[in-house]
Amino acid sequence: MKLTKIFLFFLLAGSTFLNAQNADRKFVSLNQKNVVVEVKTNDGVFQIKPYSTKIVETSFIPNGEVYNPNSHAVVLKPENLVFKITENENAIQLKTSGITVEIIKNPFQILYFYKHKPLISERKGYVKTEEFETLDFNLTSEEILFGGGARALGMNRRGNRLQLYNRAHYGYETHSELMNFTMPLVYSSNLYAVHFDNAPIGYLDLDSKKDNSLQYETISGRKTYQVVAGNSWKDLINQYTSLTGKQPMIPRWALGNFSSRFGYHSQEEVVRTIDKFKEEKIPVDAIILDLFWFGKEMKGTMGNFEFEKDSFPNPKKMITDLKTIGVKTILITEPFVLTTSGKWDEAVEKDILGKTKEGKPYTYDFYFGNTGIIDIFKPEGKAWFWQVYKKFNDYGVAGWWGDLGEPEVHPSDLQHATGSADEVHNIYGHNWAKLVFEGYQKEFPNQRPFILMRAGYSGSQHYGMIPWSGDVSRSWGGLQSQPEIALQMGMQGMAFMHSDLGGFAGANLDDELYTRWLQYGVFQPIYRPHAQEDVPSEPVFRESKTKALAKKSIELRYSLLPYNYTLVFDNNQKGTPLMRPLFFEDTNKSAFINDKTYLWGDSFLVSPVVQSGLKEQAVYFPSGANWFDFYTDEKVGGGQSKTVQLHQESIPVYVRGGAFIPRIQPIQNTGLYNLKSFDLHFYFDENVKESEGHLYNDDGATQNAFEKGKYEMLTFKSEFKNNKLYIEIEQKLGTDFEFSSKEIKLIVHNVSSKPKKVKGHNFEWNKENKTLTVLISLKNSDDKNLKIKF
Repeated sequence: MKLTKIFLFFLLAGSTFLNAQNADRKFVSLNQKNVVVEVKTNDGVFQIKPYSTKIVETSFIPNGEVYNPNSHAVVLKPENLVFKITENENAIQLKTSGITVEIIKNPFQILYFYKHKPLISERKGYVKTEEFETLDFNLTSEEILFGGGARALGMNRRGNRLQLYNRAHYGYETHSELMNFTMPLVYSSNLYAVHFDNAPIGYLDLDSKKDNSLQYETISGRKTYQVVAGNSWKDLINQYTSLTGKQPMIPRWALGNFSSRFGYHSQEEVVRTIDKFKEEKIPVDAIILDLFWFGKEMKGTMGNFEFEKDSFPNPKKMITDLKTIGVKTILITEPFVLTTSGKWDEAVEKDILGKTKEGKPYTYDFYFGNTGIIDIFKPEGKAWFWQVYKKFNDYGVAGWWGDLGEPEVHPSDLQHATGSADEVHNIYGHNWAKLVFEGYQKEFPNQRPFILMRAGYSGSQHYGMIPWSGDVSRSWGGLQSQPEIALQMGMQGMAFMHSDLGGFAGANLDDELYTRWLQYGVFQPIYRPHAQEDVPSEPVFRESKTKALAKKSIELRYSLLPYNYTLVFDNNQKGTPLMRPLFFEDTNKSAFINDKTYLWGDSFLVSPVVQSGLKEQAVYFPSGANWFDFYTDEKVGGGQSKTVQLHQESIPVYVRGGAFIPRIQPIQNTGLYNLKSFDLHFYFDENVKESEGHLYNDDGATQNAFEKGKYEMLTFKSEFKNNKLYIEIEQKLGTDFEFSSKEIKLIVHNVSSKPKKVKGHNFEWNKENKTLTVLISLKNSDDKNLKIKF
């Protein structure tokens, strides 16, 4: 009787997506082998296994094919979790305490539920045509869909058929259907995700035919997908990044300011540029050398992988001297070896290039010359390419820029060791990052790699990839698409997606655009102005007013290092994006499509200025909180849209009531970073009875510092009751971290009247600013408690 009730509930609940089924597929039998359930049909076998109570994987193996267990993306090991199986005349239930899989025998269909809530169901399931192998699903009519990688289409991507073929889009602005970084991943506003675990090219059709359907279409490969569920957006993304791997901690210096352009032509120019930053006292942590480091000309030299001696006569000294003043050197590399390069004969001799079907090195023309491509899927090619990175790491190079990794030109009939170009195209950049990351783990285990790339696939975050959004137009249209791209990619695991600040393509000298883009850059993952050299990307070469505004933004960026580095840690532990859509906080339908305002961590609400000449703009304030203007402390209630005045010195930024924001005074580079003295801003809101924040710290360089016990964590708690505010600071030291004393300036905002007392501490109250300042000394590892009586 109980079983009948459960099935009745599921069938009624799932009725919205029972409208289409595969009548030609017939159920034959079911067999359980340990954690895997095999469902045999007339045309193949389904293998269904739970990874956890929130993740289940389904593979279909057509008759005559052999199951391929190799995933490019999945790193999670399945828990020892066995389905509880129940069966009646026409249905089978595979149940966990979270996800349940329903199999209808006739007509055949598979449905997925999470805690009795319907998620998604197969419609036709697996279908093969002359052109594609397809996995076909039902959608409900109201779902909003996200994913598919980096695109400029609007937050709701439903209605689009998305090509899965990584390809550069030079000079894009507000609309781009296909870009450098595609992904076979879709998220639903109904709090689930589907990851299609297959590398070859294809399409992701998000109901383009307006028939409430989702299709994954591929030329070949695995018919495997994972359904992922969560209790919240943070939980859902945590589950997906557990499946495909968490992003390792990036080096702390990567949160600083970069000097970058296309490109620096000589050692003298590099030194002169950094000297200019020092002269102007504008913080800088790294300089990136584009392709002129290995050749004087743009064309004909790619693949040299050696410093051009005339232009860079003493690169080791240059790198060492820069390091001495706190500036890291980053080099560009590409996976192409031109037939005119100094390494062509060696590449042919070592047999490390992609081949023709006849087994010869495959050569072809593209913008930079006649080329071959390194076969990183071949052990010899991988080893040969790694030696480039190992050699220059020994020079002192601190990071790598991997460019053109789509790959930019990749003929379909080119053969790699593991398949044709089309079969491995989308995971070329992914495996390239893996090559570098695993090389560092083996050869330089005490150094966090910096891997900047513009192309990858699902799971690339696990190998430390820091993606950027490609060759965006240096225009207002180019700026307008950036929040959407970063927000979408953050949800898909790539939390460090960012843009060339100021825009890349075009000789457009627009000081307002440059200023607004750099102001947005403060509240996005990587601060890296970069552009074609016709118009300077570096603030030190802009006119005085623009330079001063840029300096102000960069100094703010550095002052937020404690907060931002903690965001990096949270991402490393839980996969939580640094930039978050408003619907993480607010279920209002407009929040699901809003890419003009977003959350930076839990505490900041940011609304970039992306149009010229505006004096005001509308900002939506998420419900469930009050928000305080970061610059004036003006209070705004949540759950409303409000028109705010704009100022040239800043973009609209607000802080959540009850938030703790740790800050330092601006420094010239992250090598000077320490927490001996810092400010702790608390945004008091009498409506917030309890709140909590934290601050993570380590040496900023050691791989897996947290796991090794080489860290400290400060936790901040507030409680407001009986007209008294209690603030507690807790300290936790890792097993291999030495305590250091700290002087904390606690600044409590929104204190409208002078407190009667602060127990055990002197204090200052600023009537005009409504701020209370208390100095707190941490001389040992004991906790500190503060009671403020109003």
